[in-house]
Amino acid sequence: MSTGTSRRHRLARTAALALALLTASACTAGKSSQDPAAASKPGTLRVLASSELSDMKPVLDKVEKDTGIKVRPTYMGTLDAVELLAKGKTDGVYDALWLSSNDYLRLRPDAAKKVVSETSVMSSPVAIGVRAASVAELGWQPEQVTWSQVEEAVRDGKLTYGMTDPARSNSGFSTLVSVASGLSGAQSALTDAEVTKASPRLKEFFKGQKLTSGSSGWLAAAYERRGTVDALLNYESVLKGIPGLTVIRPRDGVVTADYPVTSLASTDAATREDVRRLTEALRTPATQREITDVTHRRPVVASVPPAAGLETSRRRELPFPGSRSVADGLLDAYENELRRPSRTVYVLDTSGSMEGERLSGLKRALRGLTGDFRQREEVTLMPFGSEVKSVRTHVVSPSDPQSGLDAIRRDTDGLVADGDTAIYTSLEKAYEQLGADRDTFTSIVLMTDGENTAGAKAAEFDGFYRQLPVRQREIPVFPILFGDSDRSELAHIADLTGGRLFDAQEGSLDGAFKEIRGYQ
Repeated sequence: MSTGTSRRHRLARTAALALALLTASACTAGKSSQDPAAASKPGTLRVLASSELSDMKPVLDKVEKDTGIKVRPTYMGTLDAVELLAKGKTDGVYDALWLSSNDYLRLRPDAAKKVVSETSVMSSPVAIGVRAASVAELGWQPEQVTWSQVEEAVRDGKLTYGMTDPARSNSGFSTLVSVASGLSGAQSALTDAEVTKASPRLKEFFKGQKLTSGSSGWLAAAYERRGTVDALLNYESVLKGIPGLTVIRPRDGVVTADYPVTSLASTDAATREDVRRLTEALRTPATQREITDVTHRRPVVASVPPAAGLETSRRRELPFPGSRSVADGLLDAYENELRRPSRTVYVLDTSGSMEGERLSGLKRALRGLTGDFRQREEVTLMPFGSEVKSVRTHVVSPSDPQSGLDAIRRDTDGLVADGDTAIYTSLEKAYEQLGADRDTFTSIVLMTDGENTAGAKAAEFDGFYRQLPVRQREIPVFPILFGDSDRSELAHIADLTGGRLFDAQEGSLDGAFKEIRGYQ
């Protein structure tokens, strides 16, 4: 697939993901439980916000008490939120944006014309959080570390790390831009030529990535659970909340999030005044002090010092790419060439209860998902009823990606509903299918519309899982709550394996499948 073709496919996937996430945003973990499309009450602002801003609740509660303005957030990845804005899907649905950065938004004229003002309320630079023992072993002086030193440590097998998915998370994208700028030696905004120049070093750098995630919260939990990864790349504010990390801002520069509260052109004058009052309240010295103390972000009001423990020495601020083609080209290169490939087993309930619209919905979701699969990705479909019905594995080959995608669609179209529901036996087969460790991001996705009624019981699966080799126990299961499935049963599977539960009972099955992509 040519670069131009794969880039167009990526943009199409992003648009589809954004639409799906809008549907799903009211019901998946960490998102608003209220309908953002409902008419806003006076003094209430429906805000489309970056996912990591959920930690601002104590601050926003105080602002509401002081001003009467209530913020009703819906959390979403920054790039997906920009796509919604550009497509007009925020008009009449949201009153304001509050993203980690508007840099990507500015590269989209169709999105930029839909905002009328923005005001930064805090900031946080990209940083590297490294275990103290690893810092000592590497002989690093934290204030002197460069991106080239980090790449050298990875190349020598002395450093592994986790980071969020740049296609879903602005922290991941900002990290990607920081690394590419640092390793290319760019003196100004990245160009296509500089990305190409840096690609060999970037490939080496991303060999060290052992964890990926659609959210900073899950990434931190997975890092602590495994205990075998040396570092995390994320915003300084996130890293400061994780015990045992030495937080380093590479001296050759990073990208910084400035968290602007943004008014939308589709709103009326009264709403924009409420947005202005909210911004004003967030920038008072007292609130700025609370923000930096509670969230470890940096204040933007000069009279307020950063919280204790935040380094005050200056670091070079790296510019964002100057054009959308460079930004999208960098994302495309990361997904299809630079990062480790993905390997996923989709354990799919096709028991008798899935007959009719449920099975049709599953087939639609899987067909739509094929447009999101990356080059080099290995996809296994494992439909089950009373037992596993078949095991079909396909690879999206860079030389002929369409053949693999077509094969996945054919297998999807052939799914038939019959039998009971053998959840745990099927999960055991999935772990056996994945077998020996390989250099991939490996996961299992479980979709079921009911409770376990056949085969192994929960306790038997727990015992099976605990007897797996250590590296296999690092493979998470991402269950999807759907139809009549049991929340407690699926939540236990997610907790046991280090995965995360996704809720499609009230929202979209398509959206749940697509949101999981950030974790694969």
